[in-house]
Amino acid sequence: MKNVVNTTRRTVALAAAALTASALALTACSSGSPASAPQADQASDSLEVMSWWTSGSEHAALQVLYNAVTAAHSNVTVTDGAVAGGAGANVAVALANRLQAGDPPDVWQTFVGAPTKAYANAGQTADVSSVYSQTGLGSALPQNILDAVTVNGKQYGVPTGAHRGNVLWFSTAALQKAGITTPGAGYTFDTFLADLGKAKSAGVVPLCLGAKDNFTSVELFENNLLSVVGEQGWTDIGNDRFDWNGQQASTALQRFGQVLDYADPESGALTWDAAAQKLAKGQCAFASMNDSFDGELLAAGAHDGTDFGAVPYPGTESVFTAVIDTFVLSSQTANGQNGLAFLTAAADPTTTLEFNRIKGSVPVRTDVDVASLSGYQQQAAQALRSQTVLMSIAHGELGGSRFQEGVYDGVAAYKTSRDQRSFVSALETSVAGAPVLKP
Repeated sequence: MKNVVNTTRRTVALAAAALTASALALTACSSGSPASAPQADQASDSLEVMSWWTSGSEHAALQVLYNAVTAAHSNVTVTDGAVAGGAGANVAVALANRLQAGDPPDVWQTFVGAPTKAYANAGQTADVSSVYSQTGLGSALPQNILDAVTVNGKQYGVPTGAHRGNVLWFSTAALQKAGITTPGAGYTFDTFLADLGKAKSAGVVPLCLGAKDNFTSVELFENNLLSVVGEQGWTDIGNDRFDWNGQQASTALQRFGQVLDYADPESGALTWDAAAQKLAKGQCAFASMNDSFDGELLAAGAHDGTDFGAVPYPGTESVFTAVIDTFVLSSQTANGQNGLAFLTAAADPTTTLEFNRIKGSVPVRTDVDVASLSGYQQQAAQALRSQTVLMSIAHGELGGSRFQEGVYDGVAAYKTSRDQRSFVSALETSVAGAPVLKP
């Protein structure tokens, strides 16, 4: 399958739904090489920040960053340019249009890895290494996360926190109603599948899924894929050596299909945060999504350890699939110093602790004391600091946007057909037909 694997390291990882528009914008506006650090403001007091954080917990967490920058720089007026859309799909469209028009926001949200590096290599974002030296962020990050924002020895984004993607959530009340033992260490896929069956038999919705946001289904597939292929398989995928026609892919797809069979019949009409609210009310037994779910469960009034709990997705206990949001600074902004002030606030240990407390993620800084965070977050922080950290396919961190779009299309095809050949065909077609944009 060389037409897939030979392209996965060369592409821009934006949201799959906006791939073409984003590629056109980057091609049209690119300087073709990383830009230098901003020198001085030309436009004084304004700062526009574009993100996709619009749910209750997301907006509250983002406000922590806004408050921090305005507390340190009272002259700065922040404009919230948030655009709703699961995992940034709608932001990517809006951003692409702004880039193409030569009118980018001052700062925007993306993911570490392929997306951050592609923007930098296209000349769209500025060197923000000064934030790392000023705040000590560089020495406080795990090396692979630092590498994921670094191009030619310089940093081009500031991560706000790490979400763990390979998480299985459960409602305590729903499990009790179905007579299901609370999952713990060593929870296996076979036991999970049996528990889904028990929930269904007891009249409990087995699996909440916010499938209106396409990324949730792709994350569920990603977790089943990881449970089969493990760390070595993830390396093979990243190095273009994985056989999508092989037995491991077949097993992963089979598991994905088995779990999907237990999904909430209303899942197609639910956003991810609506699915979280449903689990918070005990209206379903399980859900598998990155731990943005945690922040939304808490925002809905559910209590960690009492109303809900979480374990690593069965078969993925030894690794941490990281979904790491980062903010980048436009190389074209006239408000570069204000942008640097925002990124500096985001990197501050105190600010990042409060931000992550609300967001449900964990600080990427290893020098932040997480003892005041929730029980789940403390466990996630320990896992981030002690386990192998893998980049997410679903969010374009591993492989880039052509591969990401192919997986999205493959998952959509498999959900309809339950046929491995359909998955592979859709993956190949998307990758072969997408526009090539080399960093």
